[in-house]
Amino acid sequence: MTADATHSLTDEALVEAIVKTNDTMLFEVLYDRYATMVYNKCYGFANGVDEAKDLTQDVFLRVFVKLGSFKGKSKFSTWLYAFTYNHCVNYVTRNTAKKFEKKSVSSENVDIQNIGEDIDSTREFQNMRVEKLKKVMELMSPEEKMILLLKYEDNLSIKELSSALDIGESAVKMRLKRAKEKLVQKYDNYTKNGKSI
Repeated sequence: MTADATHSLTDEALVEAIVKTNDTMLFEVLYDRYATMVYNKCYGFANGVDEAKDLTQDVFLRVFVKLGSFKGKSKFSTWLYAFTYNHCVNYVTRNTAKKFEKKSVSSENVDIQNIGEDIDSTREFQNMRVEKLKKVMELMSPEEKMILLLKYEDNLSIKELSSALDIGESAVKMRLKRAKEKLVQKYDNYTKNGKSI
């Protein structure tokens, strides 16, 4: 297969070919397509550039090993988003266990202005100031932050989230609802007191 033909393959066709052949050259094509996206996601959970680069390499090493578990129920990019977030959440959780206080998760690159636009009942979101909201996002657990970012930064649908996280749609809705309620509560506390309670 020529280089041009390889580059014109869909993600799913590339994955299928990589799983069949274990061809690292094909995997490089997939890496080139998604390295920046994965790095940006990792950066949100890391303490700086070096740690984000290490996390990115870890994600791709694990993706190469786990590609066979991609069943095509969702788009590859959706699967990779969830895989990256899960890896970062596990990384933060492991680090947390080693430390006495929880590592805060950086939100510098997060554009969360669109949180809550799809749900009328959460008008509080539209009134939140983005800078304060970013600070409050750092106080959320990695799992809560993950589902909020997948939904509102990466714009995954409930169906895509259900497929990517391998849980039912009602479970996705419940987790989102709880995470948003907690975010609103922490935001209110932060606004009233200048800090979280």
